[in-house]
Amino acid sequence: FWSARPLLHNIMKSMCHPLRSLWWTILLIIIVSANSTTDEAESAVPINPDNEPHPDPNEENYPGMIYIGRHDHHDGKRAGFHTDNGVKFIYGTGFDETHKEIEEKDLHHSHYGPDSEHDIADRAHGKTREQVLHEKRAGKIDLSKGPKPYGWFEEHPLDGGMVPPKVVRVDPFFMDVAPVTNKEFGKFVRATYYETEAEKFGWSFVLSSFLPNAENLHEAEVDPEAEDWVAVDGAYWRNPEGPGTSYKYRENHPVVHVSHRDAAEYCTWVGKRLPGEREWEAAARGGNVGPKNRTLYVWGDDQTTDAAKEYANLWGDGDFPWDNKAEDGWRATSPVKTFKPNLFGLYDMTGNVWEWQRGGKHKKRIVRGGSYVDSLDGNFNHAATLGVRATLHGTTTTGNVGFRCVKSPKRKEEFHWVYDNEGSGTAELVLEDEQGNRKQRQTQQNQQLQPIDIYEDDDEFDEEVIHDPKQPRPDETRKRVLAVKPRTVRSDEL
Repeated sequence: FWSARPLLHNIMKSMCHPLRSLWWTILLIIIVSANSTTDEAESAVPINPDNEPHPDPNEENYPGMIYIGRHDHHDGKRAGFHTDNGVKFIYGTGFDETHKEIEEKDLHHSHYGPDSEHDIADRAHGKTREQVLHEKRAGKIDLSKGPKPYGWFEEHPLDGGMVPPKVVRVDPFFMDVAPVTNKEFGKFVRATYYETEAEKFGWSFVLSSFLPNAENLHEAEVDPEAEDWVAVDGAYWRNPEGPGTSYKYRENHPVVHVSHRDAAEYCTWVGKRLPGEREWEAAARGGNVGPKNRTLYVWGDDQTTDAAKEYANLWGDGDFPWDNKAEDGWRATSPVKTFKPNLFGLYDMTGNVWEWQRGGKHKKRIVRGGSYVDSLDGNFNHAATLGVRATLHGTTTTGNVGFRCVKSPKRKEEFHWVYDNEGSGTAELVLEDEQGNRKQRQTQQNQQLQPIDIYEDDDEFDEEVIHDPKQPRPDETRKRVLAVKPRTVRSDEL
C-alpha cells in the first residue's frame, strides 16, 4: 500500500484538473457501459447456442406403437418440432351439443385477428369477452355458487365426460396399438419379481355373476359404490376370478386386477409412461375432432348393438349383471385386436377394459374407455362413448381395469445460462433446460456432488402433515444442495 501511495496521489491530483476530470468521467462511463453490455450479453445467451436441430419424428418408430401428431397435408409426413405439430381437438362428453357451436377455426393451429384472444367457450355462444365482462358487472350472470376450485371437473351423468366440451391441445406422442396383455405383463413379473397390489392385499374385485361358487355371493363383501362387484380372496391377475381359475388360454386378453401403481411400474420398465387423459381422447377420436365430424362412438352415432358389436366389447342388450347375451361374441374380456380399430389403427379404445391414465390424485385416479360391463346409452353403468370417463382409488383392482402405455418422441435438450446458489454469497453459471432442470458444469469442485434421485408422483398421498412447533421447520434446517434430475417429457396437461 505504501509503495502505491505516490501513484494514487498523482491520479487524484490529475482528477482535480477540470479538463482532466472530464476525461476521467468519460472513461468511467465507457467502462460501466462495457460491463453492462457484457452482463446483458451473458444473460442473453440464446437457448441451444449450438443451434442443433430437433430430431426428425419421421425417423423415429417403435414396434407396436402408433404416432399421434400433426402430419403435412401435402406429403403426409409427420410435422417436425420447428412448427406446431401437436393435436387440437374438442375434448369432453359427446352428449353435450354445445360442441357443434365451436367454430372450425378454433381447431386451426394459428388464427389471428381481434377475436383471437377471446375465450373460446364464450365465443362459441356468440359472445365476446367484453360482452361477458359487461354481463358480469351488470349482474346478469348467477355467481351464487361461487368460484370453482382448481381442477374442478363437471361430469356428464351418462358417460362422465367433461361438460361443456372445449378445445384443447396435446403434444405428439406414440401410443400402444392395444392394451397390455397377460403375456406381456407376465414377462415383466418374471423379470422383476414384481408383486402386484392385489397380491399384497390378498383380494380383488370380481363381477358377481363370474363367481365360481354361487354360495360365496352371500358371504362376500361388496363394493359399497358398486354392489355388483364382490371382494374375492386370492383374486389377482393370474387368478382372475379367484382360486381355481387361471389366466391360461387368456394370455392375449388385457391384463386386469392391476392398480394404478402396477400399471405405472410396468410402463417405466418398458421405457414408456401412462397416457394423459387428453392424449388418450385425442387418440381415441381417430381424427374426428372437429364440430362437423365429431362422433359419439368410434363407428359413428348409431346406438344399436348391431353397429357396436363390430368395434367394441360391451355388455349388449341383456340385463346387467346376470344376462349377457354375448352379441359381440364375449361375456368378459376379449383378446386384443379382436374388433375393428379406429381410424388411427388403435384397438379397444372403446370397451373391453377401462384404462388407467396419468394424473389425478391418489384417491381419484382417472380411467378412460369403458369396459365390457358398460352400455351404449348409459342405461346401466357408463355410456361407452369416446368421452367416457371415471375415477377410482389408486389401489383399486378389478376384473375390468387394465392399461396401455405411451411414449413421447425425442426432442433436443435446450439450455440457457442461469445463476445458481443465488442468495448464498456465491454465484455460479449453470445450464438450465426448458423444463427447469439444471445441468451442472463439470468442475473439480462440483464433480464431488452426487446427484439426488428425485421421484415425482402425482399427489401420492393426500394426508395432511402436522408440524411440531417445538421442532425447527424442515425448510429451515435442510441444506441447499444442487439436485440433478433426468429430463423427462411428460404430457402437457394439468
